[in-house]
Amino acid sequence: MQQLAIFGGTFDPIHWGHLFVAEAALHQVPLKQVIWVPSLNPPQKQAALFEHRVTMLQLATEDNPGFTVSLVEANRFGTSYAINTLIDLSAVYPNTHWYWILGLDTFQTLPRWYRGCELAQMCDWLIAPRLLDGETIAQNELICKQVEQQLKQQSVIIRWQFLDIPLIGVSSSLVRKLCCVSQSIRYLVPETVRFYLTDNNLYSNKSE
Repeated sequence: MQQLAIFGGTFDPIHWGHLFVAEAALHQVPLKQVIWVPSLNPPQKQAALFEHRVTMLQLATEDNPGFTVSLVEANRFGTSYAINTLIDLSAVYPNTHWYWILGLDTFQTLPRWYRGCELAQMCDWLIAPRLLDGETIAQNELICKQVEQQLKQQSVIIRWQFLDIPLIGVSSSLVRKLCCVSQSIRYLVPETVRFYLTDNNLYSNKSE
């Protein structure tokens, strides 16, 4: 049985932090492949056009054979929900043990996801820890244990583990903010992505 991981998100835009997390997951599990899934209509978020975000993902990942970008969301109607993504990908990749890559803040909200209890049992969870304001791994573990306990109260057993990665202080919101005020984003995103952002005036105060 092959081992694959889904890395879902808006990727608005993709940056080096995303890539580092995915690379860590690829080798630490180990995985056959990381499948990047940009959300078409993410819940409670507004993002750049789907086509722009897909192109940037493809540019950033094209040189890594362990990465592939899925367009499973491209024809999705309505809100993009994680469980629908996993069900659709399971039809494309049968006989697979699934993992899901996400950050601690997102994992913390899992019990409130659409059909979150059902989804929690359908894959293993690979968590990028949060080490802000002096937080320790022990504090991160406590947060995950709380999520585990919330699900257990609903008779749901979840399997999760932390990815062993150092803190990388870059976020999509930071990249967008710097673009908006015409500041440099060199070394925050791959050069191909930086050129694409510049060529298309994405996130700048001149963008439409």
